[in-house]
Formats: sequence, C-alpha cells, structure tokens
Amino acid sequence: MDFLRRADWLTRERVRGYALLLGLASLALLAHSYIQAMGVAGTDFLAFWGAGHVTILGDPASAYDLATQRQIQTSTGSEGWFAFVNPPPFLFAAAPFGALPFPLAWLAWVAVTYSLWAWAGIRAFPNLWPLVLAYPGALIAAGHAQTGLLTGALLILAAQEVSRRPSVSGVAIGALMIKPHLAVLAPVWLAAGRHWRAFIIAGASATILLLAAWSVFGTATMLAYPTSWQASRALMEGLDREFLLRMTTFFSQFRLIAGDGLALIAAILSGVLALATAVTSARRFPGDARGAAAAVLAATALASPYLFSYDLPFLIFPTLWLVEQGRAQGFRDYEKLLLVALWFAPYATRAAALPMGVNLMPLAAVALLVLVWTRAAPRDFP
Repeated sequence: MDFLRRADWLTRERVRGYALLLGLASLALLAHSYIQAMGVAGTDFLAFWGAGHVTILGDPASAYDLATQRQIQTSTGSEGWFAFVNPPPFLFAAAPFGALPFPLAWLAWVAVTYSLWAWAGIRAFPNLWPLVLAYPGALIAAGHAQTGLLTGALLILAAQEVSRRPSVSGVAIGALMIKPHLAVLAPVWLAAGRHWRAFIIAGASATILLLAAWSVFGTATMLAYPTSWQASRALMEGLDREFLLRMTTFFSQFRLIAGDGLALIAAILSGVLALATAVTSARRFPGDARGAAAAVLAATALASPYLFSYDLPFLIFPTLWLVEQGRAQGFRDYEKLLLVALWFAPYATRAAALPMGVNLMPLAAVALLVLVWTRAAPRDFP
C-alpha cells in the first residue's frame, strides 16, 4: 500500500509543520517537568546543583560525600536526593549553576545545555532545523535536566567536524571525560578512520581536563570520586524494576526479564556489535566521514550497558543523516515511517516502558544502525 510504503503525503512542509506544533506542545510538558522538579520528589538535577553548590563554597570534595549532599539537596524542600557520580572535571560545568538558587539553576541549566545542543544540531543539519528543535530525545533530557543535552552537543560536534576541523572534534571528544562511557567507541572510530589529529587532540584534551580538575579542585576531590562508585554499584546490583526500565540497554532489559546470565551475554553481544561498527565504519563509508560518524553514533547507543533515555539526544545525528540521504537519493520503501518512529523513539520508548514492562529502545537503536549501515554503497569486504 503506497500510503504506507512511500508515504508521499509526508511532505517537507507537513513535517515542518508537525515538528513546530510538537515543539510548542513540548513547552507545556517542560513546564510540567519544572513544576515536578520543584516538588518534594526531587529531580536528578539536584545532584549537579548540590555538587556545584559545595564547589562554589570551597569544598568540592564534599560533592561526593553522601551525608553532605543529602543535607544540601534536601535544603531545597525536596525529600528526595541523589548521589553525584560524575568525574571531577564535571564540576567545571556544575559550579556556575551551583552559585544560583536551585529553581533558577534548573532553568538556566536546561536553557544553556539545550541551546548548545540545538546549536550543534542545527549547525550539522541547517535545512532540518525544525526537526532538531522539536526532537523528542532532547525533550526527555531537558525534562530531567540531565547531562544528555551537553554530551549530545559534544558528540554531534565531534561527528560533524571529524574531517573538516579535526582539532574541534578532538576537543569535543576529550571533553566527554565528564561522562566517559559515551566516548568508549571514539578511540577505535578515530584510529580506524585514520583521523589521527582528532585522536591525538582528544587524548590530550582529556588529559588536560583531568589535570585541570586535579589542580583546581585538589587531591581530596580526586580521591573522593571513587567513593561514588559505591552508589553506582548499589544501583546496578539492585533489581529495582523502575530503575531498569528507565535504562535503554539490552543488559538492563534482559536482566529484568531473564536474569543476570543472559543479561551479561546480551551486553557482550551488543558491545561487540558496536565495536565492530566503529572498526569498519570508515571502510563501509569510504570518503564519507559523516556517514561513518552517523554509524558510530548509532552504535554508541549499543556500546555501554549503562545508558538512559536522557542520554540519547546524540541520536539526532544518525536520524537526520538518514533524512538527508533520503532527500538527496530518494527514500526507500517504508523508510519515511521508520524514520518518524525512530525520531520519536527515545521519548516514546521511555513513556511506554513502565506500562509495557520492557524498554524497547535497544531494538530501536539496532534498527537505526541497520538503516544507516545499509545506506552505504555496496562494497566487497575481504
């Protein structure tokens, strides 16, 4: 049926109009998220604000002290509080917001990180700006006031500039020291693609950022950071159903459904698929650094067993790369509808996870990778 197979009714004008309408509706959802964040249940952003607040007060090591963080965070009126588990370089980002009152800091964090992410996304896809601005994957990160918009901006910038301005790409990857598991494929991707300048600068930038954090925040803070691993370990070892359903990995979903053994196998297979993508993407997309980068970013959603819906704004890059290819070369059968589903996927899978009892985002990530991979020109591999 051509209505679904070709979806010719899904024109550029209609897509733009739908995106703008969704963007306006998202403002209401974001306002609701803000009201909830100011309530007694608390919000993830309390961890960043609390860490930034004690840093501004001159005691950055207490960012990792659970008793101190509980006292600081509940002083906002929240009954909930959250452990700060990001590496010390993240305190450079958190400190300016810790100087603000919590309600204002939440708004400022969302505005600044969304602006950075939107700038990177529109810079990569200027003709598709409505799809960038209204991306549901960005909405869920904004609603949580989480790190996904900031890390997404860095990943998009790295992908866009890897061949044009490798120094910029390298600095962006090095800055992912603030959440290193999102950059786990980067060294392999850069080495396999022979992006040596970006490779070297990424390593140097990460090292400089780490040394700067040590110099500014002190040895006590560096030694305190490993204590935060206990909180992460407790969360990962537990079998909290809602926590696992918020995650977007095969490991988390198999652990929930089938137990630890199969979950470990699923995590290994997912990681191997992601690693293989990073190793072979340059050969799969010869002379097309953006295509290879789109594949690697799609694979990044499969690389780590620890990933959440709010971490996924970087998937706008492979999604809109496919839209760009479809507009230039023609869309394949059912591809338009698949791309609509994948554009919604980070938010939709999270919304459906609790009632369904499973988060389907890992399957969406595989589908996105397959669509990107099969967009390459056919080649014979040894």
